[in-house]
Amino acid sequence: MPIDAGRAFLPLRIAVLTISDSRDLASDTSGDALVARIEAAGHRLAARDLVRDEKALIVARLEGWIDDPMIDCVITTGGTGVTGRDVTPEAMAAVWDKEIPGFGELFRWLSFQKIGTSTIQSRACAGVARGTYLFALPGSTGAVADAWDGILATQLDSRHLPCNFADLMPRLRER
Repeated sequence: MPIDAGRAFLPLRIAVLTISDSRDLASDTSGDALVARIEAAGHRLAARDLVRDEKALIVARLEGWIDDPMIDCVITTGGTGVTGRDVTPEAMAAVWDKEIPGFGELFRWLSFQKIGTSTIQSRACAGVARGTYLFALPGSTGAVADAWDGILATQLDSRHLPCNFADLMPRLRER
C-alpha cells in the first residue's frame, strides 16, 4: 500500500513493555529491536519498562500508560503464548474498550509465511483503551520484526493510504 509523500508524517509517542520472567532490560533483544524500529520510523519512544508475567503487574503498567497524555500507543512483547504463565492477552482484555481482532489474525497470517503452523501458538492481539492503542506481540525478535514490518510500520504512519491507525487517533474517544 502506498505512502503519500505529500501528507505530513505525525510521529507517535510509543511506550514499549516487555513481559518476561527470564529477561531484564539488558537482555531484552526483542524490546531493543522494537525500539530501533520505532525510532527509525521517526516515532518517539515515550517510555520503556519490563514486568514479570503476572496479570496484575501488566494491568497496572498498562493503566498508568493509558492514562498518560504523553503516550499514544503501547506495544508489548512477550506473554502471548498458551502456557500457564502467558497472560498478556488477558491483561489487555481487562483494560481495553475495544478489541481490534484483525490485528492478531493478520499477524498470524504473516507469521505463517515464515514459521508455518507454529503460528497457531501465538495469541497476538490489539485493542484501544481510552484513546490509546494497545498491541501485544510475541516475545521473539522475529515476531517483533514481522509485526512491525508487516503491520505496524504502515498502520502507525499517518501517510499510509487508504487508511491508518494514526489518522483515527483524534476520534478514538468519541461516544
